[in-house]
Amino acid sequence: MSFSFIILAGGNSRRFRSNVGKPYQKIAGKSLIEINIDKARKSKAIKKIVLVYNKKDGQRVKSLKLRNIKLVLGGKNRQQSAFNALKYLIKNKGISKVLIHDVARPNFSLKLFSSIIRNMRNSKAVVPTINIPDAVKQKIDSSQNEYIIGKNRDNLFLTQTPQAFNLKEIYHLHKTNAAKYRDDDVSLYMNLNNIKFIEGETTNFKITDQSDFQNLKNIYKSKQSVGIGFDVHRLVPKRKLYLAGLKIKSKLGTLGHSDGDPVLHSITDAILGACQMGDIGQLFSDKSKKFKNIRSTILLQKVIEKIKTKGYFINNIDTNIITQTPKIKNLKNKMIGNIAKLCEISKNQINIKGKTTEKLGIIGEEKAIACEVIASVVKYD
Repeated sequence: MSFSFIILAGGNSRRFRSNVGKPYQKIAGKSLIEINIDKARKSKAIKKIVLVYNKKDGQRVKSLKLRNIKLVLGGKNRQQSAFNALKYLIKNKGISKVLIHDVARPNFSLKLFSSIIRNMRNSKAVVPTINIPDAVKQKIDSSQNEYIIGKNRDNLFLTQTPQAFNLKEIYHLHKTNAAKYRDDDVSLYMNLNNIKFIEGETTNFKITDQSDFQNLKNIYKSKQSVGIGFDVHRLVPKRKLYLAGLKIKSKLGTLGHSDGDPVLHSITDAILGACQMGDIGQLFSDKSKKFKNIRSTILLQKVIEKIKTKGYFINNIDTNIITQTPKIKNLKNKMIGNIAKLCEISKNQINIKGKTTEKLGIIGEEKAIACEVIASVVKYD
């Protein structure tokens, strides 16, 4: 089965009451759009991802620098936005099924995602639902007074997204039954026997206002873990000096099996520690010839790819570079920019401090450079 994943992010976020709309709110440096995309990419069934955006957010979308994502302009309401994406997909060969998802539900689990896709093998549509635990009332207005009546919860439930459909069928329903659309795409189906309802997740809640977003941040905060990295290298003649992936002009360079970059080695170890994935020596042994003189940028990029497959992304990196020379002050901005690029995070998630040993010890004698790092990561699933 080949699926496309549609992310609906074309709303105005009026109830959220922020100058920055919900799709672009960030947790640990990642917007809700990016969190949804990262999860979808973990499924081999997803062949294409379509992001529907609001015209007023054009610059914000560009700033995300999304790769291999089809951008589609949204409509005046949810139905029109979904239909715009479907009109694009119906022209594409090789896509037979589609998942339609609200960007404001980034906390679906990969287990739920896989279940929806798996159940589409024998279904025309699959929709996750949850039961209503609270008492339900309906207010009735009469010409003389108002009153409420109780409703039977057994016949009521809440629908969630992602919702899965056969592409041709949902496209046809949007095209012919748009007037019957209510809140979500499954509302276009008149015969519920064509739909498989599966158990959803209470944690897959929709972010509507600031309190919902705070609840989501608290969930991610509870999944945060921290790692420590430390590295030291001797300074010797006839070696190049690399710090944070940058080649530094110097008469002395660091001695090491690889390029001897203590900053990137410390960052790599801190990230591995935070993810409980061992250390740099386990993954890239100094006994192996294939890592002889290898650039530490390559090693760090390999680790970033590994942690992404495990569902981790970096929250922040705090670095102390301990050296008598060179002075770090004028190199900070370039270092931060390079680390941000390598780790696929924003610059404001990185802090670098230059420290000396007041000319004490081998570092103070300009015979070595050391670095220590604390990194925090967040796991999403």
